[in-house]
Amino acid sequence: MEPGEHRENPKLSVYWKRATGVLALLVIASAAERGLWRTTQQNSEVQLREGRKMPGGFSLSPEGEAGLKTFVDSDSLAETREFAVGKLKDAVKEFYASSNFSLAWISERRPTSQAKATIEVLKRSGEKGLVAEDYGGPEWDARVARIEQTDVPEADLVTFDVSLTIMAMKYVSDLSAGRANPGLFRFETAFDHEKKGLPEFVHAVAKGGPDVKRLLAGVEPPFPAYGRTIDALHQYQQLAGADKGGGLPPIEKPIRPGLSYCGVSRLHQLLILFGDMQPRVHVPSQVYDEDLAAGVRHFQERHGLEPSGVMDESTLEALNVPLSKRVTQLELTLERWRWVPHEFTHPPVVVNIPEFRLRADDEHYRWALSMKVVVGKAYEHQTPVFASEMRSVIFRPYWNVPLEIQRTEIVPKLQEDSAYLSEDSYDIVDRKGRVVEDDRARADVRQQLEAGQLGLRQKPGPENALGLIKFDSPNPFGIYLHGTPSAELFSRSRRDFSHGCIRVEDPFVLASWVLRGTPGWTKERIQEAMGGDRTVRVDLAEPVPLLIVYGTAVVLENGEVHFYDDIYAYDAALQAALVKHKGVAQRR
Repeated sequence: MEPGEHRENPKLSVYWKRATGVLALLVIASAAERGLWRTTQQNSEVQLREGRKMPGGFSLSPEGEAGLKTFVDSDSLAETREFAVGKLKDAVKEFYASSNFSLAWISERRPTSQAKATIEVLKRSGEKGLVAEDYGGPEWDARVARIEQTDVPEADLVTFDVSLTIMAMKYVSDLSAGRANPGLFRFETAFDHEKKGLPEFVHAVAKGGPDVKRLLAGVEPPFPAYGRTIDALHQYQQLAGADKGGGLPPIEKPIRPGLSYCGVSRLHQLLILFGDMQPRVHVPSQVYDEDLAAGVRHFQERHGLEPSGVMDESTLEALNVPLSKRVTQLELTLERWRWVPHEFTHPPVVVNIPEFRLRADDEHYRWALSMKVVVGKAYEHQTPVFASEMRSVIFRPYWNVPLEIQRTEIVPKLQEDSAYLSEDSYDIVDRKGRVVEDDRARADVRQQLEAGQLGLRQKPGPENALGLIKFDSPNPFGIYLHGTPSAELFSRSRRDFSHGCIRVEDPFVLASWVLRGTPGWTKERIQEAMGGDRTVRVDLAEPVPLLIVYGTAVVLENGEVHFYDDIYAYDAALQAALVKHKGVAQRR
């Protein structure tokens, strides 16, 4: 933040206080699907207010009902041993209490059609980037077979019913809001994992129509890129299962077109498999030719590498990444986007850190704007992941230098060159932001700057570190988007160079986008403000949602899948957290 220039932060809405998160944007469900959870919850709340119970199911004997009450009230539900039942315990109790402790998934002492359909969804949860073992996947066939035997004890019916209720609730919770606790990663979830409305929704599944799969899919994030990521996951799951070839052989030096390479045949196979080139009838046995170089260039573009067409060490390393790891990247991206609010007041601006790219969505959540960004350095200056709102645009901003930068970078330069501050248009200011007229070469001034008793402020202008435009967005981290005089950094393929704030490639285009709803702010007026002689703050007519996210897998609108390096090791941390889930450890 910029003390002295930045007004007191307006209070964020409750919605946005709850809504931080990360990656990447997802399939618009039908209107019925999007409204299903909401309608179900509203109907159930009316029933509960009026004292009516939810629809009942299979009525138990007094002994069976007593056993069910004891079962759902116990501290450990034996049949669901390895799952995190504790978080769902209250929801399970409410589920059965609201139906007079009858069974929801049993009819005439047999599993209902809805029970079987729900079980099929749980068994196929891997198609959603989840893990079937987390929802009892391998055990359900045996459980159903046991229940379908004659003269099944009532206690077995109770165990089956409660187990399916818990697994359905866990699946709905994980599918809508993610498996991991976002708070472990400094994220706040937009969803309550205690799940208000969860018992009622699962009742609707248990007693609903035949299309249980569609009903459950209605809780997923409703954005187009989420659907594309699901499709890409299916594609890479199939590729990982089908490809039995090994890695490419090592190289001693970069391979350019015309040179020999013993891995040409396997390289050709991989590029076709990944969709980076079309099959050819004849493949030179050892020659790395122009067609292969074109395929490699396309592969490099999809993996955040310099698109040179030259087979170098970084390209070889990316080509040799196991497809199972690509599957994991897609799964982790899906997990993070389940943390994101499923609705916005206005289409958001989204910055994806590993991709070094900003996109703005239109009202249909299609990409309307895209540009490169520079983010925080991977070492010590990582850009945080958060959600906020752009509330104002500042033209020709001052830059109030953070104390760390002042102390470690500018004061040493001042010691070497007493004219440094004047040459780079810095003012010395006191703690109230007032300019101090003093001899900048004096040792005691340098000492006060190093101690933070005095501060530095860079004057507006083309050479200002923030460029000519700053986009103000209240957040706990003091992070904002801005221009930059260092445009040459946008030509790099890897762009983590800042101290945490986000430099945008074309601040004029972004300002035109966010100000399009603010009366009077035409492109001509924006240009005038950028070239003026004073600092101008423009409050937006409507705040624009801002998401700073982290996704190492991105699926473009044409279906092309891009992968990026885990520059902050956030993927590794999230995967480690998910491994703690039973089933994940077994699969991994």
